[in-house]
Amino acid sequence: MNEPPFPDGFLWGGAIAANQAEGAWDEGGKGVAVTDVMPSGIAHDIADFTPDPGKYYPSHQAIDFYHRFREDIALFAEMGFKCFRTSIAWSRIFPRGDEETPNEAGLAFYDELFDTLHAHGIAPIVTLSHYETPLHLVDAYGGWSNRALIGFFERYARVVLARYSAKVRWWMGFNEINNIHNHPLSAAGLRFAADTPPAARVRRIYQASHNMFVASALAAKACREMVPEGRMGAMLSLSGLYPNSCAPEDVFATAQLRRRSLFFSDVLLRGAYPAYSKRIFNEFDVHLDIAPGDLDLIARHPCDYLGFSYYRTTTFRAGMPILGSTGGILGIDNPNLPKTEWGWQIDPLGFRYVCNELADRYGKPLFVVENGCGLNDEPAPDGSIDDRGRIAYLDQHLRALAEAIADGCDILGYTWWGPIDIVSAGTGEMRKRYGFIYVDKDNAGHGTLERRRKASFFRYRDVIRSNGAAVFEE
Repeated sequence: MNEPPFPDGFLWGGAIAANQAEGAWDEGGKGVAVTDVMPSGIAHDIADFTPDPGKYYPSHQAIDFYHRFREDIALFAEMGFKCFRTSIAWSRIFPRGDEETPNEAGLAFYDELFDTLHAHGIAPIVTLSHYETPLHLVDAYGGWSNRALIGFFERYARVVLARYSAKVRWWMGFNEINNIHNHPLSAAGLRFAADTPPAARVRRIYQASHNMFVASALAAKACREMVPEGRMGAMLSLSGLYPNSCAPEDVFATAQLRRRSLFFSDVLLRGAYPAYSKRIFNEFDVHLDIAPGDLDLIARHPCDYLGFSYYRTTTFRAGMPILGSTGGILGIDNPNLPKTEWGWQIDPLGFRYVCNELADRYGKPLFVVENGCGLNDEPAPDGSIDDRGRIAYLDQHLRALAEAIADGCDILGYTWWGPIDIVSAGTGEMRKRYGFIYVDKDNAGHGTLERRRKASFFRYRDVIRSNGAAVFEE
């Protein structure tokens, strides 16, 4: 590689979500969100809907970032972060979701958070809705399949865009919007009865998706009006997918399944429903409630860039049941790849492949807003944490990302998920740790919450200081 592997101004940082880190679930006027009633992890979409005092809910305290963000941001600054991705908890701003007046205490909290980031030279990157739909919008309106949520979301978006117009440039609408298929409660506030027919489920999912597309367009429009320097991105889960064999049936079925995700970015970035959606809608008898002006709004206000998560790859065989986790589709293991103890296969070349796939398809900037490796880190007797497996994953994926940039992919930045241990979205655990910073807390919620630097902390610091060159050094 003759040129520097990463461009000047590349945005290095880390990413978390409010519901997995903040805690303080009922402080500062915050309302109840869908994640606050999930005792067993977001991805399972199992909820009590009325919190049971006898159960442990990971989001209620999480890692107490709400009270400890200054300490944590100082550690991020020590690593040299240029940016930090987090989410605004919608129910901190509008506790029920449908109020006309926002909660000032919630707005003030994010003022302090963004001011602290700026004091350390770190740019905030903000997701408007990261698996944090106010529970009232599920109970009273049925979630995103109800068009009423479009107006509630636009009001919320306009309030925070106006409030933080001088503090936040980088925005995203809905986190991993394509996960509405596998995790409808988390992604879109949709509840289904156990006996819901598959076709009826699909019809409701696509109606909710349409409403979210309209809401995204309204947020992008508001961003352009209120934050002239701002950029509104789409965000999808786009871990890689290969055919399990070269049988034509497997190849085509895999392409069709990939389209199920890319459908969302096709609409959000290209501003129109793709031609192949007609067949999907015909097969499931989908008749969208499209109000006059919806399609024009979507066309005129597409997203500016594509943020995406990449963790692993898997293989798919025609006729398999379609299942997924927060890391992507759950398929058949590739015998050519190693995997973590949670079964996530490690595929750096797949990362380069996905970057090229998306760059070729959209011709818009890409932002790697989630990439990381969950490990069961245990401190040594002297307190040190030698997480060399995470360092290897980081180095391998950054080398692949540098190759993707050399391939011509326009990559804005890279935010590791998550730079500090947080509650796992997939399992509700603390034991599944992603961080460069260890948090003393276990799966049952016990621990001091002490923060401790892992070996990977110093490695990522060196990577950022060298603008990525360190991963190519012997």
